[in-house]
Amino acid sequence: MELLTIIKAIILGIVEGLTEFAPVSSTGHMIIVDDMWLKSQEFLGKYAANTFKVVIQLGSILAVVVIFRNRFIDLLGLKRFSRKELTAVPEGQPAVETTGRLKLAQVIVGLIPAGVLGFLFEDYIDEHLFSTSTVLIGLVVGAILMICADLLAPKKIKTESVDQITYRQALSVGLIQCLSLWPGFSRSGSTISGGVLLGMSHRAAADFTFIMAVPIMAGASLISLLKNWQYFTLDDLPFFIAGFISAFLFALLSMRFFLKLINRIKLMPFAIYRIILAAVVYFVWFYIS
Repeated sequence: MELLTIIKAIILGIVEGLTEFAPVSSTGHMIIVDDMWLKSQEFLGKYAANTFKVVIQLGSILAVVVIFRNRFIDLLGLKRFSRKELTAVPEGQPAVETTGRLKLAQVIVGLIPAGVLGFLFEDYIDEHLFSTSTVLIGLVVGAILMICADLLAPKKIKTESVDQITYRQALSVGLIQCLSLWPGFSRSGSTISGGVLLGMSHRAAADFTFIMAVPIMAGASLISLLKNWQYFTLDDLPFFIAGFISAFLFALLSMRFFLKLINRIKLMPFAIYRIILAAVVYFVWFYIS
């Protein structure tokens, strides 16, 4: 595989890592960058290229596992940690005292809706929704949801910490997460917005989003690999490895930064960015290209 091709994989990994956990849609950004400039379908083929955009998220998953490692160990019952160790509180912010504790069952409840729909419609999504035009729709509609979340959120926050989330909130956020099956909508954008509308703090909703992301993204990657393995060759392996490594490194950096800021800046700046991006891409794609 040529060096230029590996560089394209690294670029896609950087795009994935920087945007996976910000509510701007990493898949949407990868599709736009790939369709407009990198053209991975030309050397990987359609199905392998689409699968790469899913599998590369495993790098970002690894970043989540690293940052929330104590939380996952605690959820699995392998070891109990203190509240401060679990919360991963950014410097200068006090820990939120709670009497409860996030349970694995609550995470599973949140995963079920999108997991079922993703399994049933994975082929349709791959075939019809991985395009720049569908991403633009997702970017704009998702931005509207995020604006509504910031403007219509309850004035009194009921859930300051992820350890205060109820089963009803977990299921409701899981249902809202189904919107993210549409490329461009954003998993974190939909779930954080849903959580905020349900009375969670932005940080609690973000923490729950990232914890849920690990099993659902790992599952989506595995299903995509199993269904499309016949389209891959050993020559594609360096492309996937390069994308995975760059996605992991940049996701690790961007997620730490995002968690420190989300309670302060909230969702509005990301919504405005999404609308501006959609307008620019629409103009470039449909009028200049």
